[in-house]
Amino acid sequence: MTKKLSVGGQAVIEGVMMRGPGKIAVAVRQPDGKIAVDVNPASSISDRYPILKKPFLRGVVSLVESLVYGMKALSYSAQASGDEQEQMDSREMGLTILASVCLAVGLFVIVPTSAMKLLQNRGVGSVMLNLLEGVLRLGIFLLYIWGISRQKDIQRVFQYHGAEHKTIYTYEHDLPLVVENVRPFSTLHPRCGTNFLMIVMLISIFIFAFLGWPNLIERILSRILLMPVVAGISYELIRYAGRHIDHPWVRRMILPGLLLQKLTTREPDDDQIEVAIASLKAVLPPEETADGQ
Repeated sequence: MTKKLSVGGQAVIEGVMMRGPGKIAVAVRQPDGKIAVDVNPASSISDRYPILKKPFLRGVVSLVESLVYGMKALSYSAQASGDEQEQMDSREMGLTILASVCLAVGLFVIVPTSAMKLLQNRGVGSVMLNLLEGVLRLGIFLLYIWGISRQKDIQRVFQYHGAEHKTIYTYEHDLPLVVENVRPFSTLHPRCGTNFLMIVMLISIFIFAFLGWPNLIERILSRILLMPVVAGISYELIRYAGRHIDHPWVRRMILPGLLLQKLTTREPDDDQIEVAIASLKAVLPPEETADGQ
């Protein structure tokens, strides 16, 4: 088996975004049934500043760039699938990302740490307060994922999520990219962003546990400022897991994230698999899509 390129992806509205080392592609099933594919160069700020490729720093860069590319892909997919007449401009995209970050801070930082005041008044120690805050944050996260997974429109996105994983598995196993080869693979993938989010939640519980229990503003700021550290550690763990997936302890480490993917992925139909294949082929070198690929 030849060494395969590192490819990641994301489900979008009626489609799939794939990102390879040099290109990023978004394939979308249009209302007329045809597949539209938008391909652009995939550049990274770390190419200009190599220090950002160092361990722990590269995880933060990857997270930020994934947000930006993800929003662009969602904007294109909404337009191509007929859900929107126009794509978002840079200002609208920036405001959307800012609003999303503010919502995440409010839901996963401010609410859990504020709620612990009820236990603090009962004499619970700082380490236990931080641990319980982390458990509450995880509970809110799981409840949020479960809630959106019940929505019909989101379930279609989750089907494309499953198609993305199956297609990447097929490529990683050096099989021709055709529906028949893609269909049997699992919808659960160890390098999924869902795994990353779960690891972020678990790592943050342990890191924040030893920060003491200052006033509310300091607690909120400490959690926000330390999120790049948590993201950097989590990214390195995901990278390691992707390279050592056969180790039993690695499988145990990623098990919570794989179980969570049972909520964030669904079995795709053949039409959705075709879209994922079109997206992946668009980011691969020509020689890798020849001979049945």
